[in-house]
Amino acid sequence: MKFVHFLSVLIFFGIYSCTTTDKNMPTPEKLDKLRVLVEQMQKEMEKISNDLDTVAHYYDFLISNRDSILATEPPLKYRFEGPFSTNKPGLDSTLSSVMILNTTPDREAALAEIRLTNSMDSAFGGLFTDYSIVAQVYSNSSLQVGRVFPSFDAKNITDPNIDVTDFNFFYEANLKNNPSKGLVWIPDAYIDPAGKGWILSIIHPVYDGDSLSAVVGVDFTVSDLIETFLERTEGEFIIVSSSGDIVAGKAAAIEALSMPLLRNHVYRETIKSDFFRISDFNLFNSKSKEVRDMAKRFLEEKDSVFYFSAEPGINKALMVPFSEIDWYLIEIFSVQ
Repeated sequence: MKFVHFLSVLIFFGIYSCTTTDKNMPTPEKLDKLRVLVEQMQKEMEKISNDLDTVAHYYDFLISNRDSILATEPPLKYRFEGPFSTNKPGLDSTLSSVMILNTTPDREAALAEIRLTNSMDSAFGGLFTDYSIVAQVYSNSSLQVGRVFPSFDAKNITDPNIDVTDFNFFYEANLKNNPSKGLVWIPDAYIDPAGKGWILSIIHPVYDGDSLSAVVGVDFTVSDLIETFLERTEGEFIIVSSSGDIVAGKAAAIEALSMPLLRNHVYRETIKSDFFRISDFNLFNSKSKEVRDMAKRFLEEKDSVFYFSAEPGINKALMVPFSEIDWYLIEIFSVQ
């Protein structure tokens, strides 16, 4: 489930924004507009998810053929200074940044794993190139080996003492949380340890027999989500998770719902900062009782329309759920 062929989507949005400017459009038609937006987004999500599934199966192929591949003595390809590969971002666009974290249980085995997975660089690069909204493609292994494409300044950004299995982009794919061993959407945004700001992810486990060997994933930034799918569409929108957290949204819509003031920062700047706390942007934490009531009606009772009577400046909100991820698209309408 993810985002590919964005030209067609943006053309769609451009056409739709030109045909939906009537403020007096009936509510059923406005709901249809939201459904179309959700459907378009989900189609793109599905395309990128299918490609990530292909990448995961290729990783699985490498593990299944480990002995024959390593018997050919493939080169290490990367040089290391401590935990980090020495290649610099921008010098060789075909390389990832590779890390052997200090938490590895076996550095020699980790080095062998890096040799085994040399060709993952091209698989990652192909996926990254095909999807303009993708921020990075990566793998993390139980040996604490990380491979991130494109390369970045890992030495100055990544803590070499972390345990990747403690992060949701790894443990959400384990057998306990993902018994089907398939694709997993991480629906809530989180701070990326590679320095990309607030991130949303799709991940896929890779098993070696019964053991979780690695997790491959694709990240896209919340700011890119806003820019690609919300800013270019007429209307005031937010996307929220089932718990009420605002995943993405236009600043005017967020402030209209009595969320914390953004002071001198627009929302997409705020979410690039480690100081942002997503719990501050939860509908159930709004200082407005009506907004909290709206959240209950939309997220718990699954109503699609909510009318405001006391909230200044807004009179109605509409909601359409996503089907492939536990998200909800909400449009806020100001007083005419």
